[in-house]
Amino acid sequence: MFDLTGKTALVTGAAKGIGQAIAELYLARGAKVVAADMNQHELDAAFDAGESLVKVIGDISQDETQAAALADAEQQFGGLNILVNNAGIVIAGEFETLTDAQWDQIMGVNVRALFRLTREALPLLKKSQAGRVINLGSIMSDVAGPGLAIYGTSKHAVAGLSKGMAVDFGKYGITVNYLQPGSIVTKLSQPFMDDPEFKAYWEAKAPIGRLGEASEVAVAALFLASTEAQFVSGTGLNVDGGAIIQF
Repeated sequence: MFDLTGKTALVTGAAKGIGQAIAELYLARGAKVVAADMNQHELDAAFDAGESLVKVIGDISQDETQAAALADAEQQFGGLNILVNNAGIVIAGEFETLTDAQWDQIMGVNVRALFRLTREALPLLKKSQAGRVINLGSIMSDVAGPGLAIYGTSKHAVAGLSKGMAVDFGKYGITVNYLQPGSIVTKLSQPFMDDPEFKAYWEAKAPIGRLGEASEVAVAALFLASTEAQFVSGTGLNVDGGAIIQF
């Protein structure tokens, strides 16, 4: 099950964490992958380019990076079947200290770039006749957390945008879903995990009793990319050890 042989995927933010885990699993299940990230050193450390993988270096919120990634998918691998909008940032702070620049930065990467890349990828996804769009939300797509007002807003927007896309893209046979990871151990989350109280809180909040791993989110992304998930669309899939349901 969940064989991606013959499929091509574009994964943004692929150099580390959840993006890297998704790209690795897709490759292992037979997909061709365009791995995009702005950090060349980390992307080179994560992957070797080859017959099944092409690397794109650049800021995915910029036109030229988006164009390069989509051109590689079409020219190197013949098209695009799966788009994983994983690239994102988080900036925490007390509400009264947050700035317009921080708002623009978070919303620009987490929402605007996702919107624009998906729009530009749509012609290729339509040609695939069974396209998949998988957006990275968060459990913050449903709830809120202290010091995360802008980040939470951006992830609520990911949920709403994913649902709108699912409605608009259904006529093309394209499904759109979003993942809602809980507290996952990655380089992005490491500064928060270094706080013992934060770490203990999320370990206790999840009924499973531990933090999550990027590989566990990747499995959910594999399912949503598969043929078997062809009737799942407009859905937010929690990958959080049950944290969102427990007080």
